[in-house]
Amino acid sequence: MSSSIGRFGTLAAFILLCAGFSLAAPTAFASTANVANLVQQMATLAIVATAATLVMTINEFDLSVGYSASLAAVICFILFGAGQPVAIAVAAALLVGVAAGVGNGVLVARFGVPSFIATLALGTVLSGLAFGLSGGQSLFQSVPAGFKALARGSILGIPVLALWIVAVLGVTAFVLSQSEFGRRIRAIGGNVRAARLAGLPVTRDIIVTFAAAGGLSALAGLLLAARLGSVQHTMGEPLLLPGYAAVFIGTTASSTGSPSVGGTLLGVAITGVLVNGMTIVGVEPFVQRILTGVLIIIAVLMRRLVRAG
Repeated sequence: MSSSIGRFGTLAAFILLCAGFSLAAPTAFASTANVANLVQQMATLAIVATAATLVMTINEFDLSVGYSASLAAVICFILFGAGQPVAIAVAAALLVGVAAGVGNGVLVARFGVPSFIATLALGTVLSGLAFGLSGGQSLFQSVPAGFKALARGSILGIPVLALWIVAVLGVTAFVLSQSEFGRRIRAIGGNVRAARLAGLPVTRDIIVTFAAAGGLSALAGLLLAARLGSVQHTMGEPLLLPGYAAVFIGTTASSTGSPSVGGTLLGVAITGVLVNGMTIVGVEPFVQRILTGVLIIIAVLMRRLVRAG
């Protein structure tokens, strides 16, 4: 009974949010322009939340996702300034994100450092690097049009960022549900000791999972930078809390309280609509942060309720 309340209650919450903001600001919230803007805002959040979903599948956390996004974007723009083509700059930035994820995975899997501590510490290092490389300044010069096209415009009438959401979430859902790797990391998340006793490559899979999360975080940072056409060394950090809020909300849509790509997408939609709607109706930024925190607490409590049920 409690699991049904959690699952259907999450969907009902999304519907009520949309209806409420549509009534509060019918010409602004429900407009075609705002829907397009909402998709753009949700794209980077969805990718960061997907990274968090992967790590939560192995029952760990990655608090460096926002920092990885920022550093990747900064490095990409620095390479643009040095005259490097889009392919090389983007590839280097993505590799930086993957490398950061590998570092997190090694600390957690090989040295037994709790993921909260490991990822927060490494995230602080990444933040310092982003600040040092950018000089604390916004970077916006020498940005190729081809890079901006990664997050702007549409294909066959579909916004490019919407296609990124479909691609990233689709591939991740397939990996988690259909691949041998996905089955292994779900087993690790269920009981890591049993997974080791069963002979699964636990250490390797944990490192690969963190590496994938780092790569996705870097991709989110690049898409955000491409949409804005500029980079700040802290631009990815505001994605952390909404990203995990989306994942926790998504777990309430699962009968087991486990993270899933479908649940995360619903959580992203709720979080995105909430932030977008509050901005439109004029809610102060500090109140938005308070409500986001409250939303995470409610989602965690609902997750416990679902699991208990």
